[in-house]
Amino acid sequence: MHPAERQTDYRWPLLWAGALVALVGAILLGVAISESEAWAEVAGALGLSFVGWGGLVHSFDAGALALGAQKTAAVAGPKALVAGTLVWLAGWGLIAAGIRRAPASGEGPSPAAGAPLYPRLARYRDFYWSTLGAYGGGILLAELVLLLLQTVLSSGVPSDLGGAAREASGGLSLPPTIAFAIAFIVSMAVAFASGFVGASRAQRLSFPEATIGVFYLGLPVPILLSLMERVPSLQLALGYRLREVTYVAGLIGRPELAYWLVFAALVLALILGINTGFIAAGSGRVDLRLGFELFVARRHVAVFRPSLLLGALAVLMFGIIPPLIVYFIIRGAEAAVERTRVRALGLADPLAAASAQHRMKLHEQSPTMMMTALSVGGVGVGVMALIIVLSVMSGFEADLQQKILGTNAHAVVSRYAGDLPDYDKVMQQVKRVPGVVGQTPFIINQVMIASEGNVDGVIIKGIDPKSVGSVTDLPQNILPGGDLEHLEHPAQILPSSAVEDAEGKKDAEEDPIIGKATKPAKPTVLPGIIIGRELAASLRVVVGDRVNVVSPLGTELGPTGPIPKSRAFRVAGVFYSGMYEYDSKFVYILLKEAQDFFAVKGATGIELKVADIDDARRISNQVVRVLGGYPYRARDWGEMNKNLFSALRLEKLVMGIILSIIIIVAAGLIVATVIMLVLEKRKEISVLKALGVPDGGIVKIFLAEGLQIGVAGGVLGLFSGLAWCIFIEKVGIKLDPEVYYIPALPVRIEPVQTALAVVIAVLVTYLASIYPALKASSVEPVEGLKAE
Repeated sequence: MHPAERQTDYRWPLLWAGALVALVGAILLGVAISESEAWAEVAGALGLSFVGWGGLVHSFDAGALALGAQKTAAVAGPKALVAGTLVWLAGWGLIAAGIRRAPASGEGPSPAAGAPLYPRLARYRDFYWSTLGAYGGGILLAELVLLLLQTVLSSGVPSDLGGAAREASGGLSLPPTIAFAIAFIVSMAVAFASGFVGASRAQRLSFPEATIGVFYLGLPVPILLSLMERVPSLQLALGYRLREVTYVAGLIGRPELAYWLVFAALVLALILGINTGFIAAGSGRVDLRLGFELFVARRHVAVFRPSLLLGALAVLMFGIIPPLIVYFIIRGAEAAVERTRVRALGLADPLAAASAQHRMKLHEQSPTMMMTALSVGGVGVGVMALIIVLSVMSGFEADLQQKILGTNAHAVVSRYAGDLPDYDKVMQQVKRVPGVVGQTPFIINQVMIASEGNVDGVIIKGIDPKSVGSVTDLPQNILPGGDLEHLEHPAQILPSSAVEDAEGKKDAEEDPIIGKATKPAKPTVLPGIIIGRELAASLRVVVGDRVNVVSPLGTELGPTGPIPKSRAFRVAGVFYSGMYEYDSKFVYILLKEAQDFFAVKGATGIELKVADIDDARRISNQVVRVLGGYPYRARDWGEMNKNLFSALRLEKLVMGIILSIIIIVAAGLIVATVIMLVLEKRKEISVLKALGVPDGGIVKIFLAEGLQIGVAGGVLGLFSGLAWCIFIEKVGIKLDPEVYYIPALPVRIEPVQTALAVVIAVLVTYLASIYPALKASSVEPVEGLKAE
C-alpha cells in the first residue's frame, strides 16, 4: 500500500469490549456519586464537560486546591470512586488499543515523485485559527449584542424629545417586541458577517472551525440563560439585569424554548454567512456577480415555464384530482392527434414521419423535469398550509384578544398592599403620561349571588358609569332592555312582569286586623346590578328581577352571631361579551354601592386604556415612574393574561414547526432533483471548469437552481394560501355559536408571519441545495470528459 493510501484499522472485538468496560465504569461512578449525594457538586463540571469546558473547570479546581482551598463536600467514598475511575479509564484504553493505522506499504515512490502538487491540495491547510476566531467570536458577539441591545432599547435610550416623554421615562424606550426585532436583526447580521469573513479568509467552508466555535463559544450563553430559569442563585444575580430579555422569552410560555430557538437562528445566520463567503471568495478573489450563473441555472431547470407554474397553481387551488384529470385528458387528446398526423405522414414519407416522431419524444418531460415539478408543488403545499393554519390561529388569537380587551383594561394601577383612598389625585397624575387615553376607578371582590332559581359564585366589580366606557366596551355590550345609566338611577329600572304580579297580589291582600284592603306601600328602590347573559340564564332572571349578593368578607353581627353580609339588588341590564368565562362570572354595580357594601374608602385600583396595546407594558412602567414607584405598581394586559396568550403563541409556534416539516420533505425532493441534474450535466460541468469557471461559480449555478425551485414554490404557495384565506374570510366556514362563541372560522392575515412562511421555504431550499452544489463543484474536468 502506498503511504498516501494508509487507512485506519479497526479491531472491533477490542472496541466492543472497551465500550462495555467504559459503560460499567460510568455506572460505578454514578452509583458512587448517588450514594454520597454529591450530584449537586459535580453536576456543573459534568454539564460543562459536554461542551468542552470540563477540563478547564477541573484545572481551576486543581489550582484552587494547590493554593489551599478546600471542597465544601465530599464527592464520593474513596474506594467506589477509585474503582469506577479505573474501570472507566481501562475501557477507554481498550478503545484506544482497538484503533490503529494500517501498516504502510513497502513499495517505493511512484514515477511522479517530485512533480508539482495539484493546486487544490497545495493550497489546502488543516486548520485556520483566524477562521475559528471569526466563527466562535462572531456567534458569541451576536449573542451579547442581542442581549445588550434588547436591554438597552427596552429599558431606555437617552433622547432629546419633548418634556412629557422625558419626564415620564427619562429617555426613549421601545416596546419589548419591537426592541427584540431590532436586536435580533442586528445580531443576525453580526453572525452572518462573521461567517462571511471567516469563510472568505479560509476560502472553504471550514466545518471543523465552525463546529468548535459554536460548541465552545456559542453554547455557554443559551445554557446559562436556561439554567437561570431553574437556579435561584443565577436568577438573583442575573434576573434583574436581563428582565427585559426574560420577559420577551416568556411570551411563548417556555423561556428555555425561546432561548434555544434564537440560538438556532443565529447559528443558521452563521451558516448562511459561511456559505456565502465561500461562494464569493472560493476562487481566491471576491466575486459577487451572478449574471452568468443565473443564465445557466435558468436554462438547466426551466422552473418558470408557464405550463409548470399554472399546473402547480391549479393543483394548489383545486386539489390534485381535478387538475390531473384535465391534464391527462388534454395530453391524451394531443398525443392521439399527433400520432394520427405522424401515421398519415408516414404513409407518404417514412423518413419525415421518423423525424416527426423523434421531435415528439423530445417534447416529452424528462424524469428531472418531473422531479422539478414535484419539488415546486411540495414547497407550494408547505407554504400554503403554513399560511392558512397560522392565519386561522391568528384569527382566533385576535378574536380572543378583542374580547378580553373589550371587557378588561389594557393596564391596571394599584398598590402592593391596600386600596387607593386618594384615587382622584392618582388619576390626575396618570393623566399626564403620554399614551394613556382613558382611565376609570374600580373595586373588585368575590361574592355569591342568589335568585329564587339558583346560586352561583361570581366576581363583583364596582364601576363608575361615566368613565367605564372610555376603558372597556361594557356600554356597547349591554343587551336591549337594559341600560348602564340605571346604576346611577335605579328608580328607572322597570320591574319584570313576574315581579309586578307578585307585588300586585301582595298589595291586594286584606289587612288581618281591620279586614280591609290596605293602600299599596311605596316600593323600595333597590340598587342596580349588571350581570352576564350566561349568568342570567343560570339564575333564571331577567331585567327587573331581584337578586341577593352575599359576601363572606366583612360579616355583620346578627341575633345568633356573625352572619355574612347580604344586600338585595335589581337587575339593571344584561351584557354579552362573547367570552363564556366573563358572561358567567362577572357582575357590575355602582362604585359607591361597592364602597358601602365592602366598607372600602376609595378604590381597589385604576383601569387604564392606552393608545397602542402592544406598547402597554412600557406605558404602564412610565405610569409607575410618574407615581414615584413603590408602593404603586402597574400590570399590563399581557401580564394579567400571560398564561392564556402564552399557550396560544406556543401552540402557534409548534404548529408552525410541524407544518414546516412539509417544506423539509419537499427539500428532500430538491436534493434528489439537484443531484439528478448534477449526474445529467457532468459533461457540461467539466466543460465549464475547463473553460476557467471556478468552484464557486459551479456552486452558484446549482444553488441558483435550488433557489429557483424554492422561490417558485414559495410564490405559488403564497398566492394560493392568500386566496384560500380570503375565500374563508369572505365566504366563511360556519361554526356553532353556542359551542365556539363565534359564528364563523376567524381569519387574520398577518404580513410578517406570511412573509416568514415564504422566507422559511426559500431558506430550506437554499440549505438543501448546498450539498448537491458542493458535489457538483468537486467534479474534475478529466473525470467528466474522459468518456467523451
